Amino acid sequence: MGRGTPVVTGVEPLRAPDVAATDPRRTPSPAGGATGRVVHALRAAVVPLALIALTGLAGVVLGRVYAGDLLTRLVIGAAVGSVLVSVAARRLPSWLVAPVSMAALAGWTLWSLRLAAARADLPGSLLEVSADAARNGIPRLLTAMIPVEPTPDTVLVPVVAAWLAGLAGAEVALRTGRVLLGYLPAAGLYAAALYVVGPNAEPAIGTTVAFVAIAAVGLAAPSGASPAGGDPTAGLAPGMRAAVRLRLAASAALGVALVIGLVALLGPVVAGQVDGRPVDPRRYVEPPQVQTLDENPLIRISGWALRPEQKLLDVRTMGVAPPPGGADDATATGAADDPTSSRSVRIRLAVLSDYDGITWRVGATYRNAGRILPATAPTRDSAVETVRQEITVAELSGRLLPAVATPREVSGARVAYDPATGTLIRPEGLTPGLRYTVTSARERPDNNLLATANVPAGEEVARVLRVADGVPDPMRRLAAQLAEENGAPYARAAAIEQFLAEHYRVVADAPSGHAYPNLAFFLFGPRNGGGQRGTSEQFAAAFAVLGRLSGLPTRVVVGFESGGQGPVRAGDAYAWPEVLFDGLGWVAFDPLPRPENEPRPVEEDFRPTPEDPPPSEVPAPTVEPTASPEPAAAADGPPVRGGVSTPVLVAGGSGGLLLVVGALLLTLLAMRRSLSRNRLVRGDPGQRIAGAWREVTDALRLAGRPVGDDLAATEVAARARQALSDARAGTTGGGTTGGRATSSGATSSGVPRHEPAGDDGPAVDELAALLNQVGFAPGAATPDQAAQAAEVATAYVATLRSARPRWRRLLWSLDPGPLRRARRSPQ
Repeated sequence: MGRGTPVVTGVEPLRAPDVAATDPRRTPSPAGGATGRVVHALRAAVVPLALIALTGLAGVVLGRVYAGDLLTRLVIGAAVGSVLVSVAARRLPSWLVAPVSMAALAGWTLWSLRLAAARADLPGSLLEVSADAARNGIPRLLTAMIPVEPTPDTVLVPVVAAWLAGLAGAEVALRTGRVLLGYLPAAGLYAAALYVVGPNAEPAIGTTVAFVAIAAVGLAAPSGASPAGGDPTAGLAPGMRAAVRLRLAASAALGVALVIGLVALLGPVVAGQVDGRPVDPRRYVEPPQVQTLDENPLIRISGWALRPEQKLLDVRTMGVAPPPGGADDATATGAADDPTSSRSVRIRLAVLSDYDGITWRVGATYRNAGRILPATAPTRDSAVETVRQEITVAELSGRLLPAVATPREVSGARVAYDPATGTLIRPEGLTPGLRYTVTSARERPDNNLLATANVPAGEEVARVLRVADGVPDPMRRLAAQLAEENGAPYARAAAIEQFLAEHYRVVADAPSGHAYPNLAFFLFGPRNGGGQRGTSEQFAAAFAVLGRLSGLPTRVVVGFESGGQGPVRAGDAYAWPEVLFDGLGWVAFDPLPRPENEPRPVEEDFRPTPEDPPPSEVPAPTVEPTASPEPAAAADGPPVRGGVSTPVLVAGGSGGLLLVVGALLLTLLAMRRSLSRNRLVRGDPGQRIAGAWREVTDALRLAGRPVGDDLAATEVAARARQALSDARAGTTGGGTTGGRATSSGATSSGVPRHEPAGDDGPAVDELAALLNQVGFAPGAATPDQAAQAAEVATAYVATLRSARPRWRRLLWSLDPGPLRRARRSPQ
């Protein structure tokens, strides 16, 4: 103590007055204190519960496209865990909450993946399953078949997103007190769930109303953190209190006005979108694709036939449940062995529905699927039996997964499924030793109804009725001959089957090929030259083409004939055709000849008759006089001549002929211009872009550079550029200096030797890109793109025509070829 400071003893120091003791409002009773703590706890729990509910509602919305409720429960668990971790760690520093929450997230995620893998019966360790889910979670979620099975790769992203949204919302709302801002992560997660679901479920009106109501309750409930019962102006001077209250009232009024204005502006827009169809994000993600080897497995038949002992599969049939009431063992085609009976099991590899005159293709759209595949209602007049098989892959390669039609459940392998054909692929590819179990629902049609069954028609089956251009005339006449003798659809199919089985021979060394020329040689080629013989590839393909020419919807199936137990070898592989009947579904036929039958020459039952008889067989016309002879001339004068003179007749006939020819030429010119105008200015943008492409391909044909239908658009564009380059080089290289390259790499006329001058070549590439856009994204083309396509096509045709010789330019607009092609392919 310093000098001069008095020391006072026996006196207590001065203390601030006890507010709790002097203010009766702050004197809690024992009962009132407990009640206050309960009320305070309830108020503090409102916002965390609201965050949990808002985040969990995203799982409810997304769970509508999932099979079962596992995904919804996992997302709700993630919401609860993330918010509770933040509540429990609210007294910790903010930088420490994130590591604690991430550790809890890792534990919940691993437990969720393990549970999903066990439910889906997926092989592999938890580490392998987790790594695969992390690599492929998003693409598999957007390409999975609906309903989506909750597997590790389809639950990982929703669970992690829900946890992160709950963590971010809880930290913002609870630590900083900004509740509305803390709702943004949950709102974003909810919007993302709506977008992922898209048009694949009913509108989420109920959950959206619940989301808004819960958010409103969380905003309206007091937090209990402010002093004096929530009055922010308590303890302030009277003047300052009035100013603060006025400012708060003005802010509230401004906020209400802003909300009302937004509702007035956005309400009609939102209401107008209620009936709109949302965008499906799956259209932007490429589904699993088959390899080139699997696109047309029909060409593998000949290779397998040359190595019949190669082991491809090992099959063990664990049970065949017969259809209710039993079924007869008669075949659909009257063959000796029933291909649909339990004694003989057909294992399908691929279903080929598209044929362009050159090759059959799968043409399927595969979607990632879980263990349980989507069930389709069986056909009306067919019985269904359940077949369960365990299949082990030996030396079969590719991605196509063999299974009895139609698979309903697959375990032991991750698959993608095409409901239209009922076929499977393994996106990772087949590997030796792969073992999986398939449970299939095999349909057996009522054979007694086949004789009177009809075949469907219309747009739904146009794909399996389409016959590509270029069918050889003998094939058309053969199909017409078989159809004339058999009126009913089943009778036509049976006649084609019998004709092939009686006249052709199966050989293992026949070359592969099923294009029109190959089939024509197989059907009508000389026996001593290799014709009238083939593998099941030619038999099935010929049946399918002849069936379509006869009005039957057909397709080709590639698979294996198995006894149900033991190895399946390459010699068991073959192809068979199927015909679609009303009420019976796809019925298999077997056009292969029986081993004991000796094939008859085709000439015995099919003699193509020429359309016009030979000249020697045309009877000579009998000329009979129809008028009396002219009277004799008078002896004393010149002969009497009647009628018009010969020069006048010749002049009149020539003039009439010129008028007719001129009228025909003008008609051709008008029709050609009308065709171009209709292609370029009429129809929707997609049709106009396709019409512009037809203008370019017609121009190439007129220039002597036809392109086949088997070329891609980019290949046709490359040929178009080369055709223009060659045409220009031909017009400018007539002299000795016309073809010499200058120092700049161009001809003497300045035109490059290999690429056309200007932007004509790239413009054709742009037109090809627009055509691909129309093919792969129908309805996405705009009028501006259609106008651009018309300009490109018009400029290219004009440039190519101007590069032709003058006399060929005159014939260019009068060639009727584009009109004939337009009639064969309607615009």
